[in-house]
Amino acid sequence: MLKVLRKPILSGLALALLLPVGSTVGAETNISNKPSISGLTAPQLDQRYKDSFTIGAAVEPYQLLDAKDTQMLKRHFNSIVAENVMKPSSIHPSENVYNFEQADKIIEFARENGMEVRGHTLVWHSQVPNWFFTDKDGKWMPNETDPVKRAANKQLLLQRLHDHIKTVVTRYKNDVKSWDVVNEVIDEWGGQPGGLRNSAWYQIAGTDYIKVAFETAREYAAQDAKLYINDYNSEVTPKRTYLYNLVKSLKEQGVPIDGVGHQAHIQIGWPSEKEIEDTINMFTELGLDNQITELDVSMYGWPVRAYPTYDSIPAQKFIDQADRYDRLFKLYEKLGDKISNVTFWGIADNHTWLNDRADVYYDAEGNVVTNTNAPYVTVERRAGKDAPFVFDPEYNVKPAYWAIIDHK
Repeated sequence: MLKVLRKPILSGLALALLLPVGSTVGAETNISNKPSISGLTAPQLDQRYKDSFTIGAAVEPYQLLDAKDTQMLKRHFNSIVAENVMKPSSIHPSENVYNFEQADKIIEFARENGMEVRGHTLVWHSQVPNWFFTDKDGKWMPNETDPVKRAANKQLLLQRLHDHIKTVVTRYKNDVKSWDVVNEVIDEWGGQPGGLRNSAWYQIAGTDYIKVAFETAREYAAQDAKLYINDYNSEVTPKRTYLYNLVKSLKEQGVPIDGVGHQAHIQIGWPSEKEIEDTINMFTELGLDNQITELDVSMYGWPVRAYPTYDSIPAQKFIDQADRYDRLFKLYEKLGDKISNVTFWGIADNHTWLNDRADVYYDAEGNVVTNTNAPYVTVERRAGKDAPFVFDPEYNVKPAYWAIIDHK
């Protein structure tokens, strides 16, 4: 059986002994002298970065019923975003039915606590109901071959898109300061011209759906609201190049894009800080704002070979993660005049979508295998645990927290 270390409480001398020689985290933030304390009383993250950017968290409505989650939100975050309940499938499940109840809970919490709101997302190829792409006769519009009917279908889809955005944006006009208008429109390996994702939106309407989405959002959003195109892996080529070329072209056509949302679902060792910095600077040169919209720092590379439980993650992994967060937030702060918001895709390690892909593999003898280069026979695969945030499942601070709260 693979031997793993139980994660200790990383404080005082114990943490000092775990720090590798020459660790930049230990040297620059002195976290070896920091105690393990509750995030409920720890210094506030949003105040630490108040001169650079707002600090956000993604939430589900049920978390607003949890006392500790709400305390953490109030203490450390001045921005909030719905993880799922403002996506089209949740908020507009059928053509004549809107479901605002869950989204309203997040908006109301933000109002009560003076938090900014990011609207996520108006258009996406996933979590969108099929009725958008079904014609009046119940036929799947991307399959239509008749040119006349295809033209009519395009107009129908764009009208539905307009009505959807108008309704959602108008409802939250006084609350949402930043909208992810379109999400993940680039698929660098999909083989389409310009790297565009071959979604049902694209198959029916080409790039016009992107233009209509931004134009409609601009018409109905608050005058000071900012409109973003949002994507993952925006820091690396060829995706970065495709996204840059698309945004540049849309801007030249007068499409009202205010900024780029960089999801930043990243890993301890990937992408490099240079790639991140180059990306921010590239889009800034187009006159655009940048936001870090879905930040989490996975413990693992790709493909994921995870540890089976949270407590079985070796302590050194948490130190490595702290070092990554340290470098990352130093860069964000350096680029603070080009980045207006940094949002974590969760609050603490007790709730993260990354667990859904934290695969644990077992060999024929039932031993856990984490070496991605080692040949083995998979007999069983189970879900494991990732730990991407700066607070642990009990809301205690992690080394990564000390790295970013105290890195000057």
